[in-house]
Amino acid sequence: MRREHFTLDVENVDWVGTDGEPRKPSVTIDFEGSGSDLESRLTGPDGELLAADETDVALRLQEEADDGPGVVSVTERITGDFVLELNVDADDVIRFITAARRYGEAAGDESGRYEVTLSIDGEPFVTYEKRTFLVYDDEGSLLRKQSLIPGGVEL
Repeated sequence: MRREHFTLDVENVDWVGTDGEPRKPSVTIDFEGSGSDLESRLTGPDGELLAADETDVALRLQEEADDGPGVVSVTERITGDFVLELNVDADDVIRFITAARRYGEAAGDESGRYEVTLSIDGEPFVTYEKRTFLVYDDEGSLLRKQSLIPGGVEL
């Protein structure tokens, strides 16, 4: 599965720039290829699909500035194995994270701050409610201020 086989589409982020009514941001990552490849990477040792709390979503910047290219990844939380990676414009993802942070502040509850749907050839396969989105610089160091990390979570 190559990065070029994935596309990313975001929704419910425009309200941030206009101070509109907060809406839960969502991101869809679509895979164009063999569904069995993605399904096997999303299946845990018990044969069941990984749950939301068994996955992590992250952005790794490829340059010092956060408005250049980046790589979004979904990994298995316990092993750190990559489920998928795709190339993105980092500033678009930072904007998404900002929307998720502001939505969480407005919602004031413990529900997910955003949704991520993994699709295969346009058909939704699995949707996760997430509260964390980690951002790393081009050298692999965690950028806490840019990351979406719920209060009380120790990394």
